[in-house]
Amino acid sequence: MLRRLLLGAAGVTALLALSACSSPHHLQPDPKRSVAVPASGSGQAVTVIAADDRASDVLGTRSGSASSTATISVSPHEIVPRLQAEVERAVREMGFSPTAEPAPGRPSLTLTLKKLSYERGQSQPLVDEARLESVIEAEASNDGQTYTGTYTSRRVQSYAVKPDKATNQRMVTDLLTDGLNRAFADPELGQLLAR
Repeated sequence: MLRRLLLGAAGVTALLALSACSSPHHLQPDPKRSVAVPASGSGQAVTVIAADDRASDVLGTRSGSASSTATISVSPHEIVPRLQAEVERAVREMGFSPTAEPAPGRPSLTLTLKKLSYERGQSQPLVDEARLESVIEAEASNDGQTYTGTYTSRRVQSYAVKPDKATNQRMVTDLLTDGLNRAFADPELGQLLAR
């Protein structure tokens, strides 16, 4: 009797482990820019807009198979407010006064998430690989002139055990943080806004 109970418990544990491996991961990354920004403003108002221009919420799948139900996704409703807050913080630290309200003739900065992907990389015995990529576009406009910068971040992560949700969220957060750092380290953005 005890043996049957133990076998039953082991079976339930195995099923739970397998279902956890195939469950989707809905991530809530919280990227925070960590580089200093060049000070170029003197209190001017700048319209700031963050947007998500990806074709899908889905970054990829945990198994690397397109037909897998173990998807990894980031909703625009989750990421856009976080990007908006970081863009406003960066613009404020540049010396400008950020606002979400557009106005004729006012300088503007639009930051758009163009790509966020999670793919399976090369496999080796006992080790798999995840390849992550983000593309962020920043467009500064002022007085009829526009400057557009595109900032690509990539990360390759090797693993023996598939990353859990917390690990995937940390990797995507780090990837997006790197993209924000690249964007706001670009001195051309602030220089155009200050003209």
